[in-house]
Amino acid sequence: MFTGIVEEMGRIAAIRQGAKSAQLTIQAKTVLEGSKIGDSIAVNGVCLTVTGLTPTAFTADVMAESLRRSSLGELSSGSPVNLERAMAADGRFGGHIVSGHIDGTGAIASFRREDNAVWITVSTPAPLLRYIVEKGSIAIDGVSLTVAAVTGRDFSVSIIPHTGAQTILLQKRVGEKVNLECDIIGKYVEKLLQPHKETGITMEFLSKYGF
Repeated sequence: MFTGIVEEMGRIAAIRQGAKSAQLTIQAKTVLEGSKIGDSIAVNGVCLTVTGLTPTAFTADVMAESLRRSSLGELSSGSPVNLERAMAADGRFGGHIVSGHIDGTGAIASFRREDNAVWITVSTPAPLLRYIVEKGSIAIDGVSLTVAAVTGRDFSVSIIPHTGAQTILLQKRVGEKVNLECDIIGKYVEKLLQPHKETGITMEFLSKYGF
């Protein structure tokens, strides 16, 4: 589990392509401290397992499903990436619950500066947008952010200077893909309510009988 508080910006050192998979070698410093083979590190919000370590980099295998769901397949040698180690049990929970399991991708629609902050609007597919609520949480490329506004086709967040300096978000271009992980709580609630829908129990039914 992660918190969406990015620890450092790493850089893709090499990519070895498989038939439907890939192996990434990522230059890093902070996230290497205390890491070992088998540990999890989020790369642009995607939970990957460390398969190799050197003093200056780590390697991770990316399976076909991860490439389909995320923007990792669009990375190239030299691309900057957001990095975060899995949360330690004795650490502060500074962001929100981030699993590192990407729901899908959106695309940067616009940037707009407002005093010391930068607003980023992300065009989002409808199946993901249903889980995004104003003042709720969203992870964009692994960065825990508060949703500031939602429309029928996109949502917006406001980036403070610290977040802009510590992550790759402001290095993105309009039209570029970003990895999105919606707040997991909403997905669990929807799943738990599904059986009740199938049995005919609705909000109208509960209200009618005094619940």
